[in-house]
Amino acid sequence: MAKLTLADLRKMREEKQQAMEMRDASNKDVQVIVGMGTCGIAAGAKDTFTALVNTINEKGLTNVLIRQTGCMGLCHSEPTVEVVVPGMPTVIYGNVDAATAKDVVEKHIVGHQLIDDKILDRPSIDIIKNA
Repeated sequence: MAKLTLADLRKMREEKQQAMEMRDASNKDVQVIVGMGTCGIAAGAKDTFTALVNTINEKGLTNVLIRQTGCMGLCHSEPTVEVVVPGMPTVIYGNVDAATAKDVVEKHIVGHQLIDDKILDRPSIDIIKNA
């Protein structure tokens, strides 16, 4: 195994700090929550999570909190991703592969458009109108 240089260690520290910063909730108004129960992981949630992180980084989005949760109870549609954007309904997307993850960032978070064919669930508060 090759020895690490001081430059290698600094680069590694910077990469890890950037990854941890994405999980820091301060000054973030958008949340992306990936179902990472065993069912989600078996269905490819790690790849989905990585695609979300990479796309968020590529877009330079600093207001997005990305985190993991356990099973959302939608095992038949894993990987699942819940997206919370101010001024938009909270939704859970299902069967989110890497391409869909990129769409979630570009269309939903940046473009403020729902991806209708991937929506699994919307809270009833968004569906029921007050009389």
